Amino acid sequence: MNDYFISANDFDAFVSKMASERNVIGPVAKKTKFVYGKIQTNKDLRLDFDVTILPPKKVFTPTCQTLVTFDGSKFEGAVDKQPVVLFGVHFYDIKGLDMTDLLFSENNRDENYMAKRKAATVIGSSVQNVSKRAFWGSVGANVAPKGHDGFITKIGAGYHYQSLTQKGEALVGYGNFKPATEGQAEEARTVNVSMMSKCPEALKHSSEAIAKKVRDSFKNQELWANLSEDCFSCGSCNTTCPTCYCFDVQDKWNLNQVSGMRNRYWDSCLTEDFAKVSLGAGAEENFRETRGERFRHRFMRKAAYLNEKLGGPACVGCGRCSAACTADIADPVNVIKKIMEV
Repeated sequence: MNDYFISANDFDAFVSKMASERNVIGPVAKKTKFVYGKIQTNKDLRLDFDVTILPPKKVFTPTCQTLVTFDGSKFEGAVDKQPVVLFGVHFYDIKGLDMTDLLFSENNRDENYMAKRKAATVIGSSVQNVSKRAFWGSVGANVAPKGHDGFITKIGAGYHYQSLTQKGEALVGYGNFKPATEGQAEEARTVNVSMMSKCPEALKHSSEAIAKKVRDSFKNQELWANLSEDCFSCGSCNTTCPTCYCFDVQDKWNLNQVSGMRNRYWDSCLTEDFAKVSLGAGAEENFRETRGERFRHRFMRKAAYLNEKLGGPACVGCGRCSAACTADIADPVNVIKKIMEV
């Protein structure tokens, strides 16, 4: 682990040089919002972003991903091992990647995800602007982000950079980095710690207390029906969540009806058809038929079911679900507040 400093002017040159030689993905402007996209020069990179529309999970689990190609005689896996530098990831999204790393690596490893993850260099960045629905300062404070290779923090007239792995150290060669002074390293720590109190929203109870109360509310059908009354079952809260990873698998045949591919697509447990299964002879069953059941399942997963496995809630407090919800009912802070009051 090494600490460096780079001036603002040198940083611009560093980004442009790195982008000219590596495949760099980072936050870029899309009208008034931000997305993770291809970085061509330093002018593309927007480290002053508040939050991206979709989390960085889309780099490792694309919305549509080919798993297997096949013809009449054989099939081949379509594992993507192309190196990528994911530059400019806020700490809460790093925590989200840590969670999906665990979930995709245990038991039956997902080789498609793991290959992309292994080929990636992930560089975190300090939060410069806070989104309107953020509450990451009050979520999982005891869970530290760890799945990144370096971290860059804007300080004074430049940036403090901390390399954490060999992959993170390798990026230093693209720029005019100097060893950081203790004062610069301390300033970076102060910047990152001070941002934790800047969120406009906050949970008022511990993760343990919330998990217990949420579990205890499972049979309170009236509560969940009321909380989900205005839900359109659109699934926006799932698709924008850093830790939602459910998917659907479909075979796509070519016109010759011999060859084709097996793709996976993002799926959403909030949609009406997600839990619908065939019973044969034209019959079907939906084991989460109501909006209340689907809404409850989402919050059980985020606040209770995965806590023991992940060491904390499966929510990082990014606020994307709140911002994306058409009916404005998905805000975890408001939902948890109502549950805790019952």
